[in-house]
Amino acid sequence: QVQLVESGGGLVQAGGSLRVSCAASGRTFSIFAMGWFRQAPGKEREFVAAILWSGTPIIYADVAKGRFTIARDNTDNTVYLQMNGLKPQDTAVYYCAAVMNPIARYGDYTGYNYWGQGTQVTVSS
Repeated sequence: QVQLVESGGGLVQAGGSLRVSCAASGRTFSIFAMGWFRQAPGKEREFVAAILWSGTPIIYADVAKGRFTIARDNTDNTVYLQMNGLKPQDTAVYYCAAVMNPIARYGDYTGYNYWGQGTQVTVSS
């Protein structure tokens, strides 16, 4: 079992920055990769970015390229999503997820094994 706990969400003005964190515990040695997803009210869950557990970023969604950075702190099993240049359309609940084996599409949320509870990010205009 792997437990994931997100933190760091909040309210920020458009153009501002925010860093959300995902602390992993349990059988972390079995994790292959981590992903960040988000879900706005009335919309489907949307892929943001993914990273290998080793710390190498895998892929960013177009909405994240150039603005968001995914990284892993190997010392404490935490994955971060640094978000810069935030826009009102970035408002959503942000979730982290863990996958235990390589998958074909890291942007497909159905391939992930474990999920956190989410953290709310609200960007005001």
